[in-house]
Amino acid sequence: MNGGSIRTTMNAADWLLLVLLSLLWGGSFFFVGVAVREWPPLTVVVVRVAGAAIILWPLIYAMGLRMPRDPVIWSAFFGMGLLNNAIPFCLNFWGQTHIPSGVASILNATSPLFTVIVAHFLTADEKMTPRHIAGVLLGLAGVVVMTGEAALGLMQGAGLWSFLGQMAIVVAAISYAFAGVFGRRFRRLGVAPLATAAGQVTAATILMLPIALAVDKPWTLHLPSSGAIGAMAGLAVLSTALAYIIYFRILSSAGATNIMLVSQLQNRDCALIFRPERE
Repeated sequence: MNGGSIRTTMNAADWLLLVLLSLLWGGSFFFVGVAVREWPPLTVVVVRVAGAAIILWPLIYAMGLRMPRDPVIWSAFFGMGLLNNAIPFCLNFWGQTHIPSGVASILNATSPLFTVIVAHFLTADEKMTPRHIAGVLLGLAGVVVMTGEAALGLMQGAGLWSFLGQMAIVVAAISYAFAGVFGRRFRRLGVAPLATAAGQVTAATILMLPIALAVDKPWTLHLPSSGAIGAMAGLAVLSTALAYIIYFRILSSAGATNIMLVSQLQNRDCALIFRPERE
């Protein structure tokens, strides 16, 4: 999974982009919470990735770029779509139908921990250090504190479905960790961040559409409210299309360990809004 040597420090531009990405992905907790109240998770996932693809493809050609045709690159798109979209989106969306957003934010903040471990074993230039581990644990503790004691109480008193919802978020965090390391290869392959984002969500759409059609039968679903439509539009435009352009820009320059810091920043933002006692 090693995608070539990168620098392991972040400059000011990287940090600004990371904060912006945290805001875009932090808002996804709200959008998901609204959307899954009216439509099933698989259908919402397809709307999210397909909507992002519809936005990104015309943008690529408007900017004078071209999508790669190399089968090797497209196989990488499908790998990234599976690890970074299909698996974690389905698990996160389903998990949030059984647990509050505050609990989900704590569990999602474990992504950097898993990334440090995965990158240590699968890369040559992002080895685990005591500083990395201490920083991630400190950030995780901050998310727990800001989210509030109520979330921990909910976790401790969880029933079976709540427990399964929590485990779904944890597995999603592990999938994101592998995606961060896997995605390093696009820099070596010479694929622009915009094209990588479009390829990933296109591949995820192809993977998820048949499943959603078979399981959810979306043609039988009722028309969602304007609020749910707005939430799904926010997911597609802000939390997916724009967010993944920024994600792959940071990943190509600063690496998997640094990009996954966004999960703690986004969950800090989420914790300020979606405290468990408001659920």
